[in-house]
Amino acid sequence: MEIEFVVADAPLPEKAVLAIVVFEGEAAKAEGGAYAAAIAASRFTGAKGQTLDLLAPAGGPGRVLLVGAGKAEAFDEMAAENAAAGAYGAVKATGFTALRVKLPAASAELSARAGLGVRLAAYRFDKYRTKEPAEKKPSLTAAQITAETPEAALAAFAPLAALADAVSFSRDLVSEPPNVLYPVEFARRVKELERLGLEVEILGEPEMFKLGMGSLLGVGQGSIRESQLAVIRWNGAKDKDAQPIAFVGKGVCFDTGGISIKPADGMEYMKTDMGGAAAVAGLMHVLAARKAKVNAVGILGIVENMPDGNAQRPGDVVTSMSGQTIEIINTDAEGRLVLADAIWYCQERFKPKFMVDLATLTGAIIIALGDDIGGLFSNNDELSDNLLASAKTENEPLWRMPMPAQYDKNIDSVIADVKNTGGRAGGSITAAMFIQRFVNGVPWAHLDIAGAAWKKPSTVPTIPDGATGFGVRLLNRMVAEHYEE
Repeated sequence: MEIEFVVADAPLPEKAVLAIVVFEGEAAKAEGGAYAAAIAASRFTGAKGQTLDLLAPAGGPGRVLLVGAGKAEAFDEMAAENAAAGAYGAVKATGFTALRVKLPAASAELSARAGLGVRLAAYRFDKYRTKEPAEKKPSLTAAQITAETPEAALAAFAPLAALADAVSFSRDLVSEPPNVLYPVEFARRVKELERLGLEVEILGEPEMFKLGMGSLLGVGQGSIRESQLAVIRWNGAKDKDAQPIAFVGKGVCFDTGGISIKPADGMEYMKTDMGGAAAVAGLMHVLAARKAKVNAVGILGIVENMPDGNAQRPGDVVTSMSGQTIEIINTDAEGRLVLADAIWYCQERFKPKFMVDLATLTGAIIIALGDDIGGLFSNNDELSDNLLASAKTENEPLWRMPMPAQYDKNIDSVIADVKNTGGRAGGSITAAMFIQRFVNGVPWAHLDIAGAAWKKPSTVPTIPDGATGFGVRLLNRMVAEHYEE
């Protein structure tokens, strides 16, 4: 999708839709009252999320769409983004090829965020659709956003365009079928990010075996696909040796549950169980693309959990890289086993200021928070506050969950140092407490994004049905506002 910034009275392209963003209670005044009669005959008020499709007057644009933006006093960057995304969604497959979004307030920042909204809304994963009729495909190929100063809007849009590219990269990874995106292929695509200036190192099973990663390797031992550990580095700070910040992602390319096999209903969505690793890869993508002034590390534990004759069994005991032994109670509690070794490796090698891990970890977090909100668990209030603030700004909501000390005993094992599940009660909490045993006191946050990584149906205008890229935006915002030089 090509994005251009223009002054409000610039000539419209051919076959263009004019989308006029209006405030609630002020719709009748739009364009000098040109559409007041049509508005009066409808239920359109300009409320957030409303649209009204109108016939254009003779000699006017090919089509006019009124887009409600809510109250004028609440019109901020997110409102501009959602209004523009809603406009795109309303007319994307109408046969028109261009969209002009006319904003009521057109500062550079608002215009740039409207451009981001269109870019994100226009995402589509259609590479495997071979017989889709042309009339069902989006026809829009270009969008214009009005701005008081188009040059300033374009400059403000540059880092947002990098963000849109990174979110799309993350969404693509999650959307790919598991026979295409298995661990080695995932690692290969991450390795290609070196074109952006990232340093990417891939560790295979022999290297991880030497490091003692029995926890991670145990998860993948039932698969014919080799497990991988991807190490992604961005050194953008003035001092290239300065202590980095770190992000760790769970990358289970497909999760059958292993010997503790999942029920068949919905198992096809287990291709999304690498959503945490995809988000970390997307974050590193945008940090490099916008030349973030920070040193950052991304660690991806990439495996496939399959139930063959060599698969890990309930009752097995494995030894993690930390030296702690883990009793396997349920082979479907595999993501925490991957994170245990990835997190230990991260802190031992890089000595980061903090670590944030992302994982589609538990069904329990969906029961607690639904499909739109990620669960936040942390041992550090400052890091939690920064994450929560960024999550709110970027509309990727988080809710901080408790970690009561008394729950820790639920993962004590009779025969090993720890067991990999504490049972159904407080399942997302005990999963986080399991991970915390491998954190070793480093400031740390765990984001359980099991519900938020995939939306179907989606009610968010910037997120089409499917992969969301949840986490890329909020982490990019947090880094930019709190950790760059």
